[in-house]
Amino acid sequence: MTTTPRPVDPASDEVAERISRFVAEHTRTSWEHDTDLFATAGLSSMFAMELVVFLEKNFDIEIAGPDLKLANFRTIELMAQLVARLRESDEDARG
Repeated sequence: MTTTPRPVDPASDEVAERISRFVAEHTRTSWEHDTDLFATAGLSSMFAMELVVFLEKNFDIEIAGPDLKLANFRTIELMAQLVARLRESDEDARG
């Protein structure tokens, strides 16, 4: 059985790399993009809020309501997906 590789999105890769650098600076550790940062690194809820502020300021998005759940911040990959989704919905709203 073969699987079709996911198309590479350069914008998403750049977002993930910027998030990765931020997390590495604050934890002094490099992380795989699919590592659960809260389970593995024992990051705090305070750091989760720092992530929210970082993402909002650096990617010009607003994270509110149901998007403020920890599940969206567990991995670098999930955060990059959140940014992409919020950017897309923002573009759709602008028309």
